[in-house]
Amino acid sequence: MAEDDFRRWERELDPGPPEKEASGGRGLVVAAAVTAAGCALLIVVGDARLGAVGLVVSSVILLLWRIGF
Repeated sequence: MAEDDFRRWERELDPGPPEKEASGGRGLVVAAAVTAAGCALLIVVGDARLGAVGLVVSSVILLLWRIGF
């Protein structure tokens, strides 16, 4: 016989034991610092356009990473 739908629904909503949260904050900060330093180096070396584009693109990527996209 088929399983009761209500029990299946309850099991889906049951959060279960809490999971350990990943410490992705430190990795995010390191990635942002390395990317910003690289782009600043490009600007100092003389390729300001590429450095600025790198900063914009890396900012968008880090923003999407942060919101979990």
